[in-house]
Amino acid sequence: MHLAGGRAGGEVGLTGNTEPAASVSSSVPPPTPTRLEIWADIVCSWCYVGKRHLGAALASLGEDDVEIVWRSFELDPTLPADAGPADEELARRRGLTLAEARAMHEETERMGAEIGIRFDFARARRGNTFDAHRVLHMARAEGRQAAVLDRLLAGYFAEGEPIGDRDALARIGAGGGLDGEAVSAMLASDAYAADVRADEREAAALGITAVPFFVIDRRYGLAGAHPPDTIREAIAQAKLG
Repeated sequence: MHLAGGRAGGEVGLTGNTEPAASVSSSVPPPTPTRLEIWADIVCSWCYVGKRHLGAALASLGEDDVEIVWRSFELDPTLPADAGPADEELARRRGLTLAEARAMHEETERMGAEIGIRFDFARARRGNTFDAHRVLHMARAEGRQAAVLDRLLAGYFAEGEPIGDRDALARIGAGGGLDGEAVSAMLASDAYAADVRADEREAAALGITAVPFFVIDRRYGLAGAHPPDTIREAIAQAKLG
């Protein structure tokens, strides 16, 4: 089973053959919700945009019909905990001048404002996101993954929170409904590290090389931050089989 990656791709079938469903009686319980897994990174602006589009798509579908699971993906696992201001990190990574990097980020800021997302790259501090993904796994275990992801994205992109700093992550986690002291204790251990690595291995096995990447019921893939209509259509297609 292979899934093609890429930011701008379209839908990709995950299964070549399926078995016909067995006949059921009218007393069978309602069908289980569609499962939507999204591989994303906290410092990925397109992932933030994709999350916003997903929210708009679900508003018309009914969130009870879709189970959302956010999966871990590190855009650059080699970064230190503190990689410095986002403008400077982009300039180093792309071989740009600082002015060129600032101009690129300003374009993203304008794009975000058009859909109600605040990007403030002049304040953002880039860093390793491994620990942030561990916090997300902790949040999922406590039923608070969506709220904590919202706080992680806002903290990094708009509020200047250093995404690789464990004290900052404890504050952010508390803002999303977790116990801040419990987050600090978790980060001092190796808890959820295996979960992050498992997500990353699975992404590699599916051929995912760029994010966001949506996988619907392990049957369809959608690469990129597509508009709400496209996401709705993909979910509807998956429901139909």
